[in-house]
Amino acid sequence: MLVMLNLNFFKSARYAVMTPLLLMLVFSAMLFSKSTLAGGDAVVKTAATSDVQLPDPLQAGWEGVAVCEQLYEDETNRTLRCTFPPGVGHEKHYHRPHFGYALSGGQMRLTDADGVREMDLKTDMSYYSGGVDWHEVLNIGETTVQYLIVEQK
Repeated sequence: MLVMLNLNFFKSARYAVMTPLLLMLVFSAMLFSKSTLAGGDAVVKTAATSDVQLPDPLQAGWEGVAVCEQLYEDETNRTLRCTFPPGVGHEKHYHRPHFGYALSGGQMRLTDADGVREMDLKTDMSYYSGGVDWHEVLNIGETTVQYLIVEQK
């Protein structure tokens, strides 16, 4: 499941500083209501069909260099900031259910079980994903792409 949100409201200078905190709070509430109200735990997707254990986004990097840094972690959530200069990608990895928010957009090439596709990630774009078995990405544009990932544990 992928849910897109338009967060133009937060573009104004008045709210810009609060945006990451507000996003974490909104996402935490979404995760709480989904798992609690549905009466079940969230399913964490991994590379179950592979003999190789894939890294999570924090462990995965690009050519031996980390591309994500941990900004926050508690018992239920973890927040990462991932940065991709032009020509830099993210090696094959999996994702738990998560919320993503593009701090700065650009052109990305995504490879997963469905194939290879290019996408234009817009600044301030956000999404929710129920988890990803595996994928890898590459910044094919001319700008640095940076986004936040708030994962449910």
